[in-house]
Amino acid sequence: MADKTFWTGSESYLCDPELAQAFHMARTLGMPLLIEGEPGTGKTELPLQYSKNLNLDLFVYPVGSKSNVEQFVAKFDHVKYLRDSQIEVLNAQREEKGLDSKLSTSGRSTDRLDDYVLLGPAAQAFSAPNSVLLIDEIDKAPREFPNDLLYALSHRKFVMPESGKIVETNEDEMPAIVITSNREQELPTAFKGRCVYHYIKFPEPETMGKIVNKHYPEADKETVDVCINLFYHLRRLNLERAPSTRELLNWLKYVQTFAKGEALEKINKLEGVGALIKTQADMEYIQKGINEGLDSFLRKVRYN
Repeated sequence: MADKTFWTGSESYLCDPELAQAFHMARTLGMPLLIEGEPGTGKTELPLQYSKNLNLDLFVYPVGSKSNVEQFVAKFDHVKYLRDSQIEVLNAQREEKGLDSKLSTSGRSTDRLDDYVLLGPAAQAFSAPNSVLLIDEIDKAPREFPNDLLYALSHRKFVMPESGKIVETNEDEMPAIVITSNREQELPTAFKGRCVYHYIKFPEPETMGKIVNKHYPEADKETVDVCINLFYHLRRLNLERAPSTRELLNWLKYVQTFAKGEALEKINKLEGVGALIKTQADMEYIQKGINEGLDSFLRKVRYN
């Protein structure tokens, strides 16, 4: 039976109460959890940390602009099937000539079509009770991809290509499915209707401090506080792309390589700002402010 305990995170992952509630509801109902939110807020980390914490099988499908159900579920290897068909014909001819040696098909037989079906992450997850399936950044997919998943999500089963074999599960053994989206495009209403929905709000400074502590429990508190303070003021500057949690963690990882005093000096000079700022216009804006007067710019950032 699939795990339906109320999971609240682990030593390395802070799962806020609202997200924990949504995740528990999805697993209890045997439905996927659709998580939306701006990039870098930890959407992908939920299934990764959950599977790691409970030692569950994890299957991941990173969605791209050319994603399709065949890649996600299973595909039939027509090339291998044709080659084995030719080998079987050659072996029959060799047998007619009295030759004992045969060409190998590695145990496959063209009479068993399942031998040529390559299972994708979805079919593998449905075949492994109490597993975890991550469909990452589904908003990058063509419009038809989420629509093509409606039947499978509603009936909890997939039909294998060519062989017609059915891979299915039930509500009790349904894998914990987490689907993430950065909202680059709106998902079909019917698809969202098959999911439990949760939007991750950007953490408040206090929560961010707890997140940082999960990742860097030995970090100097003053260094962390200064980084977080500056980080949130940068987010208030109406940049093209505000820095995210992931980028703050990367910046902290960099500044921690220095001794405390040196680290604070580098933070106050915005050294390593490329870990936080990700567009040319934002970088030019911040660099211009620094060049015109570091102290006044930092005051503007801190108190604006």
